[in-house]
Amino acid sequence: MNFQFAAIALGPLLLAQGIYVRLVTPRLPEPDGARFGVAGAGEPLRLLITGDSAAAGVGAESQTSALSGRLVSLLAPSFQVFWKLMARTGDKTQDVLDHIESAPQENFDVAVVSAGVNDVTAGISLKKWLGLLNSLCERLQSRFGIQQVFLTSLPPMHAFPALPHPLRWYLGTKAALFNQAMSELAKRSENLEYVRPDFPLTREFIAADGFHPGPAAYALWAERMAAAIKQKRQ
Repeated sequence: MNFQFAAIALGPLLLAQGIYVRLVTPRLPEPDGARFGVAGAGEPLRLLITGDSAAAGVGAESQTSALSGRLVSLLAPSFQVFWKLMARTGDKTQDVLDHIESAPQENFDVAVVSAGVNDVTAGISLKKWLGLLNSLCERLQSRFGIQQVFLTSLPPMHAFPALPHPLRWYLGTKAALFNQAMSELAKRSENLEYVRPDFPLTREFIAADGFHPGPAAYALWAERMAAAIKQKRQ
């Protein structure tokens, strides 16, 4: 409740800071590189990676050093990975849901999802977001036959250098609330897995824009996600 009261009291300042951050923060492109392919040998694993700009690899120099490339390379020694990346910069959870609805129907075994940061910055309520996330998970399973959805926790937004205070405090607190709700959602279904990479709060893990993951963060994220997938599949 104190958080809600503080957010209301700070509303005009938070709005002004949000506009300022959008104006001055460098806009990094999505990296070049393959967005689908086959790698490795062994038991087939059909992998879908979907979500926002972090899933799309913004902050990395290429898809090879982004989440998709690093994750596939870690899974390839154990599986023959048939993988596809469907992610776009700026997508909120509703946009991700719309994206998969409009995509050609395919079959996958597992999905890795990165969504929520843009919902936080857009001011979407926790209740609405959680409903959208649940709908996204259900649709991934019903449309693509996915057996396991791996949900990535929101990053530590309270540590983003691009954000001034009190905006950094506000978005960081809201992201933590989103993570708690995401974790509880995953606990209620054996088909959902909550994965928290726990990035160190140091500058080397943040991209040049002060907002997106850097190469070191993508490497750590991929390690945590690969371990979670292997644990469920082996």
